Parts: sequence; C-alpha cells; structure tokens
Amino acid sequence: MDAAFRRYRLMSFVTGTTLVLLFLHLALKSLDHSLWQSTSLFERIDGVAHGIVFFPIYMIMSFQFVLKAKLNVTILALMFFAGFVPGLAFYMEYRLAKKYYPQGIPPRV
Repeated sequence: MDAAFRRYRLMSFVTGTTLVLLFLHLALKSLDHSLWQSTSLFERIDGVAHGIVFFPIYMIMSFQFVLKAKLNVTILALMFFAGFVPGLAFYMEYRLAKKYYPQGIPPRV
C-alpha cells in the first residue's frame, strides 16, 4: 500500500501543479489579453499535459490506491474530482496522508 500511495502522491502533485498553472494562466489572460497573448504556446502545452497525459495517469494511480487501501467509492470520486478543481488535489493528498500515515510515510525498503 505504501508504494501505491507514493505513486498517487506523485501524480497528485504533478496533476495539481499543471492544473493550477493552467488556471492561473487562463485567469490572468482574461484580465489582460495583450500581455498573455505571447504565452499561448505554454497554455496549449500545459492543457495537453494536464488533460491528456497527467490526468489519466492520476486517475489510474488513484484507482490503484483505492483498491490497495480498500477505500470507499466516495473517496475515489473525490479523488477524481480533485483533478478538475485547482488546489483540491493537494488537499486530498494531505488528508489521505494524515489519515493513513499519521507518523509520516515510512521510508522505502
């Protein structure tokens, strides 16, 4: 279960970071379009990275952790929803880490 949580945790950070960056870029672009017009390549790359590459891997890692830890389907639904809401992936990972590893995640063996 520790290895499954580590994989979920890594993908949670990666997916959450790409989503927050995409959200910030789109929010700033809506405020001043001329300033952010030159960064449209970043927006496309980050959008593809989050939506097509990282989010499906995040979903697989979430599902794997839920199976290993024998969690509720509601937790799985919340984990999937966290891939759509900026910042929620970090919170979900934090809450799961505190619940299942109150003393900290054990080192690799």
